[in-house]
Amino acid sequence: MNTALATPLNQSFSLTDQVVLITGGAGLLGKEHAAAVMEAGGTAVIADINIDRAHHAALEIDPSEKRAHALHLDVSDREMCRAALKNCLERHGRIDVLVNNAAANPKVEDGMKPSRFETQSLEDWEADLAVGLRGTFLCSQVFGGHMANNGGGVIVNVASDLGLIAPDQRIYREEGMSKEEAPTKPISYSVVKGGLILMTRYLATYWAEEGVRVNALCPGGVFAGQPEKFVQRLTNLIPLGRMARKDEYRAALIFLSTAASSYMTGSTLVVDGGRTCW
Repeated sequence: MNTALATPLNQSFSLTDQVVLITGGAGLLGKEHAAAVMEAGGTAVIADINIDRAHHAALEIDPSEKRAHALHLDVSDREMCRAALKNCLERHGRIDVLVNNAAANPKVEDGMKPSRFETQSLEDWEADLAVGLRGTFLCSQVFGGHMANNGGGVIVNVASDLGLIAPDQRIYREEGMSKEEAPTKPISYSVVKGGLILMTRYLATYWAEEGVRVNALCPGGVFAGQPEKFVQRLTNLIPLGRMARKDEYRAALIFLSTAASSYMTGSTLVVDGGRTCW
């Protein structure tokens, strides 16, 4: 039986002296995750395929770039993952938390295109899985493998409420549009997010003895200037009656990344305003 003393509550949510790598770190939620890491006392490595956006995000969060800095990373490339690990170790001497946040996610505000299941191209399917599943597999293999061999650590896989339920395609349609003309959330998105939840459980049991905890965070829809009609349709599906603010996942991310969740692994934390209750 583990007889270690309990961590005081005011220290349980601390990331002081911890290094956290966030894939897709220049995106909407990636930047919020990085800001939360800094606020909790940690160092945020903002890893993104778009290095210019990653630099901009790092400067926005920490103008000195001492506790938030950019790193070029294509998560689907094993050698780039290995180089990113080497960079972290040379710069910080450690890696404590991996946040698998990178994903291909068609957004309403960016102009979603029709993507019927019957006609979705194999190229689009494979591209989505390359980022969301292959990328998480490779990053977990490289960074998680290092943590497993060096005393443990934490992996947080950012899934989605759409990894638990199917998307309601009706909310994407415009008046007068046929189903064939309307934008759709592609099946690849749901497959990726559902796969991350099972990958979480697999790795949690696989690395339990090595001290690597692995949990999934399932956010709901985040308001980012989407058209009013879409927002209304979606909020009608959410018991709390609104979409999330982009900063409302910060506390959940820190909880899963710190000693506050020390007896939690293989779990899925759903923060979706209650949408999956219906």
